[in-house]
Amino acid sequence: MKKFVKNYIGKAKKVEGLEIIKVNMKIADLVKFAHKYNGEDYISLEIARLQNPDKFGHDYTVYVNRLEEEQAESSPAPKKPTKKVKASKQEVPADSPF
Repeated sequence: MKKFVKNYIGKAKKVEGLEIIKVNMKIADLVKFAHKYNGEDYISLEIARLQNPDKFGHDYTVYVNRLEEEQAESSPAPKKPTKKVKASKQEVPADSPF
């Protein structure tokens, strides 16, 4: 099954007094997510506002949203706990040492 996976590649700040968002990213991270469209290379980015600024004052996060094949779980699903059945009282033979 395929699902969208967010690959976080950068952070951004709003420039004080202007309607501009300054984005910082590593080029190596960008190149990994390049794709071809009509024979040209593109990188599609998504920028989302953070709920709270981080310790460096970044207000936004930058990520690439890619459709990837979901990996099958390597271990089987955990089994439901089973009820323990109490052992019924058994008669002990008269010649038993117990």
